[in-house]
Amino acid sequence: MSTRIDHVVIHVEDALDDAQEKYTRLGFALTPRGHHSKGTSNHLAVFGDDYLELLGVEPQRSSLRWGHPGGLAGLVFKTSDADHTWRHLVERGVPLEEGGPQSFHRPVVVDGEHLGDARFRTLRIAANRIPNGRVFFCEHATPELVWRAPWQTHPNGATGLAEYVYLALDPSAAQSILSQAFGSNTVTRHRHGVRFQAGKTAIWYLSREGVAQHYGVDVALVPQGIERAVGLTVRVASTGTTRTLLEANGLSDVLTVGDKLVVPPSHTHGVILGFAEE
Repeated sequence: MSTRIDHVVIHVEDALDDAQEKYTRLGFALTPRGHHSKGTSNHLAVFGDDYLELLGVEPQRSSLRWGHPGGLAGLVFKTSDADHTWRHLVERGVPLEEGGPQSFHRPVVVDGEHLGDARFRTLRIAANRIPNGRVFFCEHATPELVWRAPWQTHPNGATGLAEYVYLALDPSAAQSILSQAFGSNTVTRHRHGVRFQAGKTAIWYLSREGVAQHYGVDVALVPQGIERAVGLTVRVASTGTTRTLLEANGLSDVLTVGDKLVVPPSHTHGVILGFAEE
């Protein structure tokens, strides 16, 4: 079990085609569409040791629904041993979904060639502790079928996940599940909320005003009265190069906020998306 982030999930419901178009326009080199054995379908933007997942369903393939509103909805930690992580979390009193680690797979097909099945085992923190989303742990049995070199170079210069931002009515209370799971030695408190450092990725639990300030957006863009993940910042080699790419692709309303570029949620399936240099 590790505090390092494995991936994040953007739930796009039955709009995978639109999400694929939008995130390609944002400069991500997406993997070919994959289809999980449990019914969901996806595209990935794969980075150095983490990735962004666009997850949804194709209605003609499955009636399965993820059970959460669209947008940023999944925070996933790495584990090399799902059974050990399950026991560790139980010992810490962390509430988990019943049934133990769950196994599933996804055929990996590139240019008509089946390279093999990517296989995973996951376990989830109880849904009632994560409003409008999921926090879970993922063990990769076949990482070589996910982190393939041809998929790790992106026109926008993306290299990894920098920040995951959660809108919380009570940031300290919302963050407490991570302290229970991992300990609180990487938690710092700030004016508008709490930061949990997970390897190279900062997980922020912020008030509505804190989210608006963090991304330099009008508070009207931040949902009211709910708790959910709303913001994602991706590391890039050069924000100048990223801006040039975005403008060339017709995104003229990108903001410059401190050291970040910020893309409004209208372009991202509801996510406030930032780009920041390494």
